[in-house]
Amino acid sequence: MDPEQYIVLSRDTSAFKGEHLFAVTKDVPEEEMTRLSGDYVTKVFEGPYSEAKAWHDDLKALSASRGKPDGEVWFFYTTCPKCAKAYGKNYVVGLAEV
Repeated sequence: MDPEQYIVLSRDTSAFKGEHLFAVTKDVPEEEMTRLSGDYVTKVFEGPYSEAKAWHDDLKALSASRGKPDGEVWFFYTTCPKCAKAYGKNYVVGLAEV
């Protein structure tokens, strides 16, 4: 991982399961490697994690309005929960496939 280019994309695949993609600079032995390609739009949200379903729905609607109703939605959480509490803000970047 390049500390200058750190990003983790996350999505919930069910109520009890999530998927996380870590940016890396080379293949990681014994790990499944995934490469995202395509076109995505981003939107920044601010608020508690409890609003994530509304953010997801907003991004799905955005994806559908751009012709991709089954587009994937990912989130980049810019702060951990403790940091968000300390800063008083919780910015989250949403990505919608279009």
